[in-house]
Amino acid sequence: MKATRAWQRRIKDILLMSGSRQRSRLKRPVWIIVLVTFVIIFLITAFLYPPTTSAACYIFSSRDCTLFNEPSIFTARELSDEETRSHVVFREILNTPPIQSKNPKIAFLFLTPGTLHFEPLWDKFFRVVWGKFSMVDIERRLLARSLLDPDNQQFLLLSDSCVPLHNFDYVYNYLMLTNVSFIDCFVDLGPHGTGRYSERMMPEVEKNAFRKGSQWFSMKRQHAIIVMADNLYYRKFKNYCKPHMDGRNCYSDEHYLPTFFNMIDPSGVANRSVTYVDWSEGKWHPRAFRAQDITFEFLKNLTFIEESIHFTSGPKRRGISRPCLWNSMKRPCYLFARKFYPETLHRLIIHFSNYTTI
Repeated sequence: MKATRAWQRRIKDILLMSGSRQRSRLKRPVWIIVLVTFVIIFLITAFLYPPTTSAACYIFSSRDCTLFNEPSIFTARELSDEETRSHVVFREILNTPPIQSKNPKIAFLFLTPGTLHFEPLWDKFFRVVWGKFSMVDIERRLLARSLLDPDNQQFLLLSDSCVPLHNFDYVYNYLMLTNVSFIDCFVDLGPHGTGRYSERMMPEVEKNAFRKGSQWFSMKRQHAIIVMADNLYYRKFKNYCKPHMDGRNCYSDEHYLPTFFNMIDPSGVANRSVTYVDWSEGKWHPRAFRAQDITFEFLKNLTFIEESIHFTSGPKRRGISRPCLWNSMKRPCYLFARKFYPETLHRLIIHFSNYTTI
């Protein structure tokens, strides 16, 4: 009898074990499906809404991660005495109404090591209507000399390889009828952007305020006066933004003005230049155009570009494009272009009257 009961209990235990194993076999595929589903949802979410940390962003995102890493506005801090004096001067200049000139003019500042190769072309440009007429240090010197004429309201920096893309009337109205300076300014978190920053610029210039941009600007008179008044930030860049310093190659002409105006008057600049430069080849120097490149179609296309492109220097070199706005309206970006070899002069003169007609 005892043997029979023991046998019955054993059979019952075997049945229970068999049932539990059967249930576990039924549950295992369900958990696998649930786990795979969660993994798929996580990957899709990470791709559509990539995390802001740089490593995870570059793993999951196909877009430019510098857009997610743009520094937030830094908190206010107590200014040094010298900084306070500088800001008082800057604020007074910005709040002072511009000089009302009866004959407002644009000061064309040509930064050239020698003769102006395209002088005949510029002569033709200036005769359209009126018939009149170390990098940061040179720029400041050009501004200072131009400021002596109270009629100069806009200050335009050009190089010896620049050419006009529109006629004088168009350029004059474009610059005079807007109240911003066209100073290139953008965030580049790569080695040739923020990677050039030195902490020796602290506390006046913080890392998240550091900007990059082309040196070719168009600047309104108030901003030109502020550049002349600045000594504090000028010294910071002169001392700590230079080639072969602390293992970095920092170039003040690419960082001083963009960073300075980003800190002092960010709403007063357009964050773009009015001079076209082709950096698409990804080299140390922009593309230079030769005689065979100069056709009517090529020049006309330059006059119709309506988006500016900034190339970052991060692991994934990307071009960040933005529409060019003029008084809140979309307009062609560029009034001038560079770099052109002297051999292009003849073809440029031939096409000038046609491609500058709007």
